[in-house]
Amino acid sequence: MDDSSKNPLQAWILLILVALTWGTSFILIKKSLGTFSVTEVAAGRLFLASLFFVPIMFKTRNQIPLDRFPFMFVSALMGYVIPAFLFAKAGTRLNSSLSGMLNSLSPLCTLVLGVVFFAQPRRPMQIAGIILGLLGSLLLILSNLTGAINVADPYAFLILSATVMYGVNINTISSRLSHLPALAMTAWTFVFIGPISLIALFTTDFFAKVTTPENLQPSLYLLALGVVGSGLASVLFNRVVQLASGLFASSVTYLIPIVAIGWGILDGERISFQQYLGMGVILTGIYLVNRRAKKPSGVKS
Repeated sequence: MDDSSKNPLQAWILLILVALTWGTSFILIKKSLGTFSVTEVAAGRLFLASLFFVPIMFKTRNQIPLDRFPFMFVSALMGYVIPAFLFAKAGTRLNSSLSGMLNSLSPLCTLVLGVVFFAQPRRPMQIAGIILGLLGSLLLILSNLTGAINVADPYAFLILSATVMYGVNINTISSRLSHLPALAMTAWTFVFIGPISLIALFTTDFFAKVTTPENLQPSLYLLALGVVGSGLASVLFNRVVQLASGLFASSVTYLIPIVAIGWGILDGERISFQQYLGMGVILTGIYLVNRRAKKPSGVKS
């Protein structure tokens, strides 16, 4: 299903909406971790998103062929479950701005995995972009909040691992699931996510915390993170993959660092020169990666 030639503007509008939503997710994770544990934030957001999708699952139950379910299971694990725990754990040590910047390596991972495992063509400009992106990532990992170069924080590698998984997920959607309705495909992916997240929550006191009146504000943060960040935004993102390409959709991370930094500054976080420099190098690399990638018809580089 590729109707990008009919409405290329739609892909760009949806991409911006996803960036605003996911860029805000980093600060919501930080705020939620003040009350909830890593497991509660990661599993809680996914469980709340699963509840949101339950009515849609019933309405679209005849739209998903059974032979697509294995690929949806891969998408569930690589695009949602494991990254949610990695980002929540990283949020206990990294500020939201740095998390957002490191997340901008997703297009690079999408391209590399696409070339190696999904027969995507290799182009010199894209390879140059990969190298620049990795150099920029290294600058971010080696810089602390005071602006000095320091030893690498292992928590940064949790974000990098998540970007690799996002690359697997995007390529899987683009190559195996792009012909399915975006809403139905996303909803039924959460068939796998819901039970996994619920089992994880039973190992915590999440339900006691979320029903405590004094925890109303962090619970609302978590609700927004689940329903909007993991739910609605995922539908929009999957639609962008269908309208354009997996690599174009992963370019949402052009904008996510800007949104994350904006929220970080408003929340009193300090951004170092090395972090600005690293972000600039990463974004330059991603620009080169996407410069000749498939874009919606009528969109110029």
